[in-house]
Amino acid sequence: MNLDLRIPMGLMFTFVGLILTVFGIVTRGSAIYAKSLNINANLYWGVVLLIFGGAMYLLGRRGQKRADREPPKAVDQGAVRRAH
Repeated sequence: MNLDLRIPMGLMFTFVGLILTVFGIVTRGSAIYAKSLNINANLYWGVVLLIFGGAMYLLGRRGQKRADREPPKAVDQGAVRRAH
């Protein structure tokens, strides 16, 4: 079983983005944004992380399905494995 690294990364970024987005929505109009010219950076970056995490997760699932469909490649017994 080969797990594509994009799947857990996508879930992690989506989870953090969800937390930031909810925090940004709950604290909308709060005094904590006075120093940042009333820009709700938590909300904006939460949405960015949600989109990025979702894209990573979907690309990972697509790659995992593609890898499951392809037959395993035959390896020569005398061949040297190289990390490329």
